[in-house]
Amino acid sequence: MNPLSNNRWVKAHTTENIFETDLVRDALDNEGIVYIVREHKETAYDGLFILQKGFATILVEEENREKAREIVERIKHIPYVVSPEG
Repeated sequence: MNPLSNNRWVKAHTTENIFETDLVRDALDNEGIVYIVREHKETAYDGLFILQKGFATILVEEENREKAREIVERIKHIPYVVSPEG
């Protein structure tokens, strides 16, 4: 029996793209929070559902939902800097 199957998984965040997904995953890993990423891409439909559902949904154990949401909020406030040199 899978020990993760006993936990209640809840949505913590929906990401818009693969880069945001990677940032959230890295931050959750650093905090030791177990998560599941459900990507919304379907190869048969070539990403059609990403526009409707976002790139991926991050699920966490219910007791970690608030902590995960705090982490996501911190990530959302990190300034995005683009180099003028390209």
